[in-house]
This record gives sequence, C-alpha cells and structure tokens, in this order.
Amino acid sequence: MKISSKIFMEKLSSVQIIVLFYIIAVGISTLLLLIPVALKPGEELSFVDALFTAASAVSVTGLSTITIAEKFSTTGMFILTFILQFGGIGIMTLGTFIWLVMGKKIGLRERKLIMTDQNQSTLSGLVQLMRQILFLIILIEIIGSLVLGAYLLRYYPDWPEALLHGFFMSVSATTNGGFDITGKSLHPYAGDYFVQLVNIILIVLGAIGFPVLIEVRHFLFRKEDTLFRFSLFTKITSTTFILLVVIGTILIILFEYNAFFAGKSWHESFFYAFFQSVSSRSGGLSTMNVNEFTTPTLLILCILMFIGASPSSVGGGIRTTSLAIMMLSIFSYAKGKDTIKVFKKEILQEDILKSYIVITTAIMICSAAVITIAVLEPSIGLMPILFEVCSAFGTTGLSMGITSELSVASKLVIILVMFIGRIGIFSFLFIIRGNPVKEKFHYPKERIIIG
Repeated sequence: MKISSKIFMEKLSSVQIIVLFYIIAVGISTLLLLIPVALKPGEELSFVDALFTAASAVSVTGLSTITIAEKFSTTGMFILTFILQFGGIGIMTLGTFIWLVMGKKIGLRERKLIMTDQNQSTLSGLVQLMRQILFLIILIEIIGSLVLGAYLLRYYPDWPEALLHGFFMSVSATTNGGFDITGKSLHPYAGDYFVQLVNIILIVLGAIGFPVLIEVRHFLFRKEDTLFRFSLFTKITSTTFILLVVIGTILIILFEYNAFFAGKSWHESFFYAFFQSVSSRSGGLSTMNVNEFTTPTLLILCILMFIGASPSSVGGGIRTTSLAIMMLSIFSYAKGKDTIKVFKKEILQEDILKSYIVITTAIMICSAAVITIAVLEPSIGLMPILFEVCSAFGTTGLSMGITSELSVASKLVIILVMFIGRIGIFSFLFIIRGNPVKEKFHYPKERIIIG
C-alpha cells in the first residue's frame, strides 16, 4: 500500500501534488470544525456549511454561510485562525518549517513543490525564502495582535477578551481572511479610524506580495554603502497596487457623493471609501453594509475583487501584474510599439502571453459560475451573484448577504471558484496540462483578420 501510494505520488506533477495537498487541507479543516469542542454548547454545524467554511478559510476568502461568533467556541475560533494561517502563508511554507524543525533535508522534489506553491520561477534560494516569509508574517501578526489587543480594551471589559479579538482581527487582516468574531465584520469600528488604519496596514502587508516585503526588508536593513535596486516585479506590482487603491477610493467617493455619503463629513466619506477600496484587494472586511452602495460602486468593487492582490501573496484574483502587463501592452500597441518597456526594462513576450491567458481564463470561469448560479438561484438578482462570484475568485469575502441563502449546488460552485482563486489560474490549468511536448514540425504560417 505504501509502495503504491509512493508510485502514485511520483506520477503526479508538482502542481497536481500542491492541489492535492490543498484538497486534503480542506478535508482535515472540515473535520476539525465539526468536532464538538469547536462549537458552542447546543450549536450544530452541517457538513456542507463546515466544508464551505473550511474551503473559505483555506483559500483565505472569508465568505461564510454561518455567523462565526454564534457557532464557534473560543477553541473553534483558534482552530479557524490556524486554518487561516495555514491557507494564508501557504501549505509549503509551513511544511518547510516542519521539515526544518524535524531536521529533514529539503530535496529537489520538495523545492519544486515550494516553487509551485509560491509561484516562483527558479529553484535557488527557496528554503531561505520560506524562512523569511514565515518570520515576516508571524512578526506582523504578533505586532498587530498586541497593538489591537491593547487598544480594544476600550471596547471589551478585560484583557483576555480584548486580546482574543485583537489576535483574531490581526490574523484575519494579515492573511486577508475576511472572517470576524464580532458578527458584524468591522461595522462596530466604523467611526474608529485607528482600528481601520491598523487593519488597512495589515491587509496591505498581506496582499502586496511576499517578495515585495522581503525586498523592502533588505532595503531597510542594508549597509549604507551597499547599492540596492528593487526588482521589476516589486516596482510593477507595488505601483499597480497603489494605483488601484487610489482609483478605487476616488471612484467610490464620486459615485456615492450624492448617495451613501450624502450628509456625511469629508473624513467619514473618505474612510468609508478608502477602507472598502483596500479591502476589495482581498481583505474582505467591511465597515458598512455594501448593499447600501449604488450599482456603479458595486460594479467597481466587483472589478477590484476580480483583479485581486499581488502574486505570491495571501490574495487571489488575476493578480496585479496580469492587469499591469495587459494595460501596458494595449498602450504600447496603440503607440505602434511591438515591445513593452517599463522602468528601463523590457517585458518578456512569454509573460505577456501568460497575462492574457490568465485574464481570459478567469473571465470564462467567473462567467460560467455566474450563469450556473443564476440558473440554480432564479430568485436572486444578477448583481448579488456577480458580486459573490468576484468575491470568491478574488478570495475577498465581501458579500451582499446571499451566501447563506444559496443551495448546496451553488455553494459547491462558490467553493470551486474560491479554490481556483487561491491556487491561481496557471496552477488550475496545469492540473489538466500534460508534459511539454517539443514540436517536431511546423505548418506554413498564414495571417488572419483580427478585430
């Protein structure tokens, strides 16, 4: 049996093994959430709801068919934070840490799995990368927990309760998990700009990309006489990330000026717009009911959630670099250029092709999901369904409140979309892709009419 399972694993590609690991993680997480000690006395949890919550936590999405605060005990909340940690950092990051603690040698196969899980293009320096990612994320979460825990004493009667809320809030924001134990997301802190700013910082640190955090760390702690240059990846993804937050904030303010923001002060309007724009990257937390927004604003949030976070981060979606390369390629083509030059570097044609494959495939998957759920749920409007699917694909977690109303079939569709959003489009495509085949011959090329 052991030999046959080993042979089976050897036949699988690195991507297929990673996907299998994530499926196993969802299965184990489902069982953990179903154990009696995880639930409050007298509360019950169906298998489908446990599966949905587990898949949402492993994919760090935050969509939920239940109210976390009502269903789970303190033990259950700690189990959920562990699952969020597992999903946010990545299976191979925690796996590498366990291997190192056990003294296991990290071989070529393990390095390939790490490379796949973290969306890296080279095998060199992967173990060191995993150590740095784990160190940075845990450090960020500890600092966030202490800051929030101490501050939340003004909301809760004692240290244990304040620290529990601060700890859960910190992990949920840093992993972009989107879960909450208040039962109302961050609505109770709609007027507390300090809590919002801390959560914004944590969401950005989790979503902007692990390589960016590592490069910033190297930049800050470099020797004074050392020349340091940020990579093209860091420049593109950081610029795109910031632009999306700024544009999203401005558009929300414009669209809601005479609607939701009517009668509100400038700082209330700004923070409502700013927080929702940042959270739509992949955070999933909210300071107000998104149903109160107008349709144009909801469409903007759908687009932002569909784009998602940066590659090699805790977030999902098509990722910021895919959008940036697509926009740059359109601009370059319109200027009559056949290459993309940015920050004094030139983008590889292969990366341009990949960006279009990612975006096109993502549109097809989300469209298929929207149509399927619309057929299964004729009583639910198209806008809430589109919002739910974009939130699932971007592993965001924002919702117009239809998650608990979905049928079992629709919940399974959302679970699949969340899963694809977490592992990424290329990992999804590589599941069914065969080994690369070198072409033995070519046919004559012929132009066709486009557009």
